[in-house]
Amino acid sequence: MENNGQQTQPLLTPRHRATADSAVFTAKSEDIAPITGVRDFTREFFVETKKLWYLAGPAIFTSVCQYSLGAITQVFSGHVSTIALAAISVENNVIAGFCLGVTLGMGSALETLCGQAYGAGQVHMMGVYMQRSWVILNSTALLLLLLYVFAEQLLKAIGQTAAISEAAGKFAVWMIPQLFAYAMNYPMQKFLQAQSKIMVMAWMAAASLVLHTVFSWLLMLKLGWGLVGAAVVLNASWWFNDLGQFAYIVSGRCGEAWSGFSLQAFRNLWGFVRLSLASAVMLCLEVWYFMALVLFAGYLKNAEVSVDALSICMNILGWTVMVSFGMNAAVSVRVSNELGASHPRTAKFSLLVAVITSTMIGILLSLVLIIFREQYPLLFSNDSEVRKKVVQLTPMLALCIVINNVQPVLSGVAVGAGWQTVVAYVNIACYYLFGIPLGLILGYIFDFGVLGIWSGMLAGTVLQTGVLFFMVYKTDWNKEASLAEHRIKKWGGHEESKSHA
Repeated sequence: MENNGQQTQPLLTPRHRATADSAVFTAKSEDIAPITGVRDFTREFFVETKKLWYLAGPAIFTSVCQYSLGAITQVFSGHVSTIALAAISVENNVIAGFCLGVTLGMGSALETLCGQAYGAGQVHMMGVYMQRSWVILNSTALLLLLLYVFAEQLLKAIGQTAAISEAAGKFAVWMIPQLFAYAMNYPMQKFLQAQSKIMVMAWMAAASLVLHTVFSWLLMLKLGWGLVGAAVVLNASWWFNDLGQFAYIVSGRCGEAWSGFSLQAFRNLWGFVRLSLASAVMLCLEVWYFMALVLFAGYLKNAEVSVDALSICMNILGWTVMVSFGMNAAVSVRVSNELGASHPRTAKFSLLVAVITSTMIGILLSLVLIIFREQYPLLFSNDSEVRKKVVQLTPMLALCIVINNVQPVLSGVAVGAGWQTVVAYVNIACYYLFGIPLGLILGYIFDFGVLGIWSGMLAGTVLQTGVLFFMVYKTDWNKEASLAEHRIKKWGGHEESKSHA
């Protein structure tokens, strides 16, 4: 068999392009020299910035478009009725949010495995990894199906109002196809990202978003289908995106990374499940944290107004965090590729550039939001009381945007380096043992309402971000590069290649 370790395939460019381009990565390139002064830092900063934005630009665009599918559905539902907005918000944030956290988290195991395999030149294993992830995620989706079927009873059991629970439960049953779309989408997404083949993802996401917007307006408002129209369009948009990505993968555009369906996908499944679960727990603890914020708001006085106002803020926060998620994807690819290629200094510097960039973006977005705080609520609701509540929450939202633009970048480094299990414990302590109890005390005991709940939970995020900074600061990056080589061997990168000979 051809020695895969000799391959040098540049990121985002055809094989015939020059590999000297500072915006591409090759497995045989050298690690950066130690930085000893301002001139060295400035030079390497611009080189790394170019590499990151080659990845982050399309990744941010893709993340924003995919997130906007559900957000736009909520925008239109706010013009259908208050109960429709509440139903879709609760379903998106609680039922779909829970399942998205599980599937995206389990799929993120591929960021570690595929990214490091690509960096080490073990390209042929990437398609097998993706198929293993499909098997595991679709099996998981069958179990999660119960949450959709019994959504109404579950929401009532945790204290949601009868009207919201009934409407959200009915909408959840209609959204079952989206669950399996998640299971197919995220393995393909991580598979393509690891190779930096993300422009196709951006084009598919853009097409889905345009069609989704047009048909949501047509079915929900023009034809008056309401929640039924929302379900039909949202399901169709996700599956349109999935089928487009799958067609690209099997078309031969991914080279050795996709060589067809293989029975190897069913080998080492239990070990792969353990790694996927560690990734899922890490991410789910983050996704569910803000899902809990919407739930707690449902227990306050005038619950519909509180839930609607907070859901609008979460929509805005979600859109802005998609920017940092794009940077998350980029830095995860950069760190995993460079560790796989035994470039520890480059991996560490890539993190630094990503954090600086994301912080600047977060500050800019927050300033824009504060300037237009009286205008943007009009896009989401016709209810004056809801709009007034959103304006009151805007300063907290602006602060949250800055903090949450940095945190996902650090999580991306954790995924790229394979630290999922450790970060899961950090998330439990910071979010659930500190943030939520503090939020409940401020919100209910001190009667600060939504603002109090949010303040306490934001304090948990700040603590978690500080712990991740400390972890990164104390990391031995040479050791991480050695661990990356061991991980590739463990998951078959070298050993299974012999079976192809």
